[in-house]
Amino acid sequence: MTPDCKPRRPADGTHLDENRLRTALDLAAAGLPVLPLRVGKVPFGNCRACKGNACGGRPNMKTAGPCECASVCHAWAAATTDPCVLTSLAWVHAWRKAAAVAYHPGGAGLTVVDLDDAAAVAWAREALPATRTVPTTRGEHWIYQGTMRSVNDVRDGVDIKSLMSYARWLGPGTGTMTDLPDAVRALPVKKPSKVRPARPVVTVPALAGGGECRHRTPAYLDRGIAMAEQRITEARSAVHTTVYRTFLAVLSTHGRCGCLTDAHVTRLFTAAQAKGESPRHCTDAWTNARTALGV
Repeated sequence: MTPDCKPRRPADGTHLDENRLRTALDLAAAGLPVLPLRVGKVPFGNCRACKGNACGGRPNMKTAGPCECASVCHAWAAATTDPCVLTSLAWVHAWRKAAAVAYHPGGAGLTVVDLDDAAAVAWAREALPATRTVPTTRGEHWIYQGTMRSVNDVRDGVDIKSLMSYARWLGPGTGTMTDLPDAVRALPVKKPSKVRPARPVVTVPALAGGGECRHRTPAYLDRGIAMAEQRITEARSAVHTTVYRTFLAVLSTHGRCGCLTDAHVTRLFTAAQAKGESPRHCTDAWTNARTALGV
């Protein structure tokens, strides 16, 4: 830690876990962009200025680094190696509530194959070249040198975390890290028969009787979509359920009058995917919500 970057103490005197912050600083010094996670292995919600991505997020959300607002915003894109950011007052407020340290694998030139259970680990030992491994609660992380796009559920119990994603720091692991193999790069295209569009084309019936839809007031609709984005972004746990219930709430209010557009749906899907949901899960949740409401 540099002399100018000592942790700022919160005015309310709440406890700061020095060990967790020390771990984050050590990882950052080693070149791993890090960020704090809340209970439930989820990032902190955006600050007021960034709620609903009102600030526009980071440019294209494709590079790691602190948000310009200086808070821990935009999930994986907040990850940083800057000790002055990690020990700033806004970040210290997050660290004192944090349950874990996470890192952006892609920002460090790495790919994590997240094996969620014993069956997935057994498959990896047969199908993938050996590399550095880190035990997790139920399975293992296999870490390779190299980057690729992040994709969840590439097969049962297997997620890929690299670019535009985050992984929990669970220790250095054991074994020699090897180059990212073609066998891992090929995993995202494993199920061609089940490929679905990233988002559905939304078609809803017109308002009965041809009357003017009260939801077409831009402020009313935009506020509803922003609140839905915020609810997804701030989910502490049960993200799948939160996404589905949020989609259900949006459709129950706006789904029968023709006011929703692809742009609105994209905003909801983007918020869900920032929490780790795959395009397939988003599409399924949206379709199931529409079916449940008959729209």
